[in-house]
Amino acid sequence: MKWTLLAVVLGFLMDLCFGDPRWLYHPVRIIGHGITFLERILRKIFPKTKTGERIAGGLLVVGIVAASSFVPWLILHLAYGLRTWLGVALESFMCYQLLAARSLRDESKKVYDALQTGDIEKSRYAVSMIVGRDTQNLTEEGVTKAAVETVAENTSDGIIAPLFYMMIGGAVLGFAYKSVNTMDSMVGYVNDRYRYFGTAAAKLDDVLNYIPARLSAWLMIAGAWLIGMDGKNAKKIYLRDRRKHASPNSAQTEAVMAGALDIQLAGDAWYFGELHKKPYIGDPIRKVEIEDIIRSHKLMYAGTVLSLVIFGLVRVLVCVFI
Repeated sequence: MKWTLLAVVLGFLMDLCFGDPRWLYHPVRIIGHGITFLERILRKIFPKTKTGERIAGGLLVVGIVAASSFVPWLILHLAYGLRTWLGVALESFMCYQLLAARSLRDESKKVYDALQTGDIEKSRYAVSMIVGRDTQNLTEEGVTKAAVETVAENTSDGIIAPLFYMMIGGAVLGFAYKSVNTMDSMVGYVNDRYRYFGTAAAKLDDVLNYIPARLSAWLMIAGAWLIGMDGKNAKKIYLRDRRKHASPNSAQTEAVMAGALDIQLAGDAWYFGELHKKPYIGDPIRKVEIEDIIRSHKLMYAGTVLSLVIFGLVRVLVCVFI
């Protein structure tokens, strides 16, 4: 545990420099395969009733979190037992794999590049790779808003929340968090298949993200001030619109992003051919423009760097005085 801060910082720097190592099979994909495999088994065992599916979904959460935590713990336990430098190197690499700042920037930049060419079909395809909504009928403004909203939400889910948990419990706790986040993205849907089976995963994801989402929002507000964005409006819109989402956490950073950029986000969206009515977040002080994607990157990095510094200082203080 005393080497955790170094491992997290090194992992963070590797993520900024290299992004996801596409040449390597990502551990989240392994977790995803485990979720699919265990879901198939549990559905065969438990009855297709409300109670049966909720019990099965609960056991899925227990099994996946336990496996996702135990495997990295065992690897790091053995590595640190052999050589400290080996343990630090492996934990740093694990932390690197758990962060998504560079990949979030790169994937949303592809949307920006496509919009720059004026090819709306290419733009819709690029944004479809990073959002869950239907994109085939999105306008240029709709594509831009979808990309900005994704950057806002994933600043918490994909970067600051993992940093928060890794600073507490290293890569092991980081993987536990990531396993819940992955389950929520795979089974946490309110549809016929997962309405009850995905309840445990969705609720636990809400719980684990409750504090990080709010920390992320305030760190992004501070970041907006530091980089010359509209920090005053970011705070105003956050306090006003942070609850305008079905999820208790998703609108937290989205509200800050809308306020800092002086634009309006969210609103109605189509998912799997069905229109979902949603309130707007932010005020249309100015029209959404393509450059807002680049501005969202700057705010994402500002909040992320602040989180690393503040979480790191807190960890040092805790280690010194406790």
